[in-house]
Amino acid sequence: MTTDLHEILHAHVSKGPVPGAVGLVARGDRVEVQATGSADAEGTVPMARDSIFRIASMTKPIVAAAVMMLVEDGRIALDDRIDRWLPELASPKVLRRPSGPLDDVVPAARPLTVFDLLTFRAGYGYPSDFTLPGVAPLFSELKQGPEPADVPPPDEWMAKLSRIPLLNHPGEAWLYNTCSDIQGVLIARVSGRSLPEFLAERLFEPLGMKDTGFMVPTAALGRFTSLYRIDPNGGIRLVDSPDGQWTSMPAFASGGGGLVSTVDDWLAFARMMLADGTAGGRPLLSPASVRRMTSDHLTAAQREASRLFLEGQGWGFGGSVDVAAVDPWNVPGRYGWIGGTGTTAHIVPSTGTVAIMLSQLEMTGPTPPAPMRDFWRYAAEASH
Repeated sequence: MTTDLHEILHAHVSKGPVPGAVGLVARGDRVEVQATGSADAEGTVPMARDSIFRIASMTKPIVAAAVMMLVEDGRIALDDRIDRWLPELASPKVLRRPSGPLDDVVPAARPLTVFDLLTFRAGYGYPSDFTLPGVAPLFSELKQGPEPADVPPPDEWMAKLSRIPLLNHPGEAWLYNTCSDIQGVLIARVSGRSLPEFLAERLFEPLGMKDTGFMVPTAALGRFTSLYRIDPNGGIRLVDSPDGQWTSMPAFASGGGGLVSTVDDWLAFARMMLADGTAGGRPLLSPASVRRMTSDHLTAAQREASRLFLEGQGWGFGGSVDVAAVDPWNVPGRYGWIGGTGTTAHIVPSTGTVAIMLSQLEMTGPTPPAPMRDFWRYAAEASH
């Protein structure tokens, strides 16, 4: 190889607009980590290996793992109806046509199940066409996005969700994001614990993920990065500073994108997944649960309809699963996901590789930006 990880990251940071990034590629005991640039656009805080980021949708695999823990506990089953715990969704209405008006609805063909939520086929979420009338309430009512302080508490959020019609009948179509937030509420109601408490007890503490949570404690704020987005008028603008919305626990802990974390914390989760659910000799998930999480559950037609998000790949529980070598980094069984705040993490079970890159510049849409693609290419070459 003619280049190294530092060069890959620095190439994007040096020419902008990404202020900084941390990249990690691990295979077995060999771990390569590079931090470059700054945690803020002013360049006053150097990026470091232990810098803390808003990982956005990299939250999704972690929450799916928590659902599977409840399945293994015997508290819920994959084919269970969810209305036992989420009575707000007991009689969902579905748009007669996905492109139709919000008041032209029919009853859902069947009840929603836990499996529907995990595979993102419950009928709630973003389709490839964001202009459909049924998409607008997801933003206006549910406040989906990177502003945790705007989202109402779970019971109020569920009441709002219950008034939004499904875009598709259960099982019909893969739709992005909303199902992970519903999973978060389901975990809390089934376990009788808040989502932050359940994740801390069952995953973060056993895995030593000391910097992962739904807020950043005061003592760690010096390591917390600022968040930026592209300014249409040129350059970047600040979305959230370290002393902003993540300094206190949100009313709604988002299973779809509410966590902050570091490369080493997510590495701990990834290694548990690669070890068939075991960490430090302690089983947290069964091998069967890990296999279900990292197997594609979509039909070919569903993958094709979701190409804007999945680029031809499939979906397991909480993350995409590579099924086709569309790009050089695609390996059958490669599992993981990206975050809209400029984050990405994947595992490759066949090679034992973990690839994580965290940055703090929001994506401008569902298509992964050049820094991610260059990082994925590098990680694929480095794991050979």
